[in-house]
Amino acid sequence: MAKRDYYEVLGVAKGAEQSEIKKAYRKLAIKYHPDKNPDNKEAEEKFKEAAEAYEVLSDADKKARYDRYGHAGVNPNAGGFSGGGMTMEDIFSQFGDIFGDMGSPFESFFGGNAGGGRGGRTRPRGEKGSNLRVKIGLTLEEIAKGVTKKIKVKKQITCDVCKGSGAKDSSAVQTCQTCRGAGYVRQVKSTFLGQMQTTVSCPSCQGSGQTIKAVCNNCKGEGRNFSQETIEIEIPAGVEEGMQLSLRSNGNAGRRGGPPGDLLINIEEKPHDTLQRDGMNLVHELYLNFADAALGTSVEVPTIDGRVKIKIPAGTQPGKIFRLKGKGLPSVQSYGKGDQLIHVNVWTPKKLSDSDRALLEKMRDLPNFKPQPGKSEKGFFEKMKDYFK
Repeated sequence: MAKRDYYEVLGVAKGAEQSEIKKAYRKLAIKYHPDKNPDNKEAEEKFKEAAEAYEVLSDADKKARYDRYGHAGVNPNAGGFSGGGMTMEDIFSQFGDIFGDMGSPFESFFGGNAGGGRGGRTRPRGEKGSNLRVKIGLTLEEIAKGVTKKIKVKKQITCDVCKGSGAKDSSAVQTCQTCRGAGYVRQVKSTFLGQMQTTVSCPSCQGSGQTIKAVCNNCKGEGRNFSQETIEIEIPAGVEEGMQLSLRSNGNAGRRGGPPGDLLINIEEKPHDTLQRDGMNLVHELYLNFADAALGTSVEVPTIDGRVKIKIPAGTQPGKIFRLKGKGLPSVQSYGKGDQLIHVNVWTPKKLSDSDRALLEKMRDLPNFKPQPGKSEKGFFEKMKDYFK
């Protein structure tokens, strides 16, 4: 089933301000919250869909890529890149502040535990891990087909001794006395509008609801260690220089069981020997000698799929552009392919022998060698218009 437009999901216009986007998400989060809709699979899916849309539209970089490329810009491989497959734990750990800031109406509905619901399940576990950034260089051939890359990344991974808890053993974990296991504390601040109550992460346990009496000897209480991990990344066809892909939950492990960060992949294009990229089109500069341009010939030209032969008509002028339909690059959004454009250059020799010079002197004054441009001969601007058709 095709994903719905994120702006449509939240019910906001494309130019909506962040405050409007946040307000729209709050409204949907309350409407479809699992505690308000127990055992309602449809409501749960709508709750996740709204969270997925908010994750993208609330982030300036992701929103810019989404506005430009659509779902493919933030989720090119609908099964692992940012924007897809969010769990309830992901949602509550990332957007707990949305529920915590909703104030008394939301708190009273959920029994005073802002965003907590049954058993306080929105309580974050530990601290979220940081994101990692890597650069991947791709050839035009890899961009044309899409490619799977395996890369080695040095990162923090969950401690295999304490399983991320940071505790020496289960008996070393106790309920936090500051928040009494809730993970949150309430703060009352005086503003010009009066007293405002907010819910923030507990400063003693950092929102975990637990404190540790004796730490794990392997990770020293962090719940994570440095290691090297091989990660397989599926890169879709049509990506381009500067595009950033986000592989969810493949960044550094969180501290003391917190959710992992993301792995951000920045795309770089490797220069090609004979082809240049122009959006979805590929451009090849073809150089002909004067005789071939005047008499016509057949030449082989490189394409992304191998060499092909094209016919050069007699009288071909410098600047002529031949188009090979569908020989360009695919759209990252899978709605078509570009073309290959072959730009003709007529080579003028820089060094001449005496016999070459004598031959050209004889040709200089022949009637057919005098420029006689007609209406059919297009100037530079007309050629550029044809180029972008």
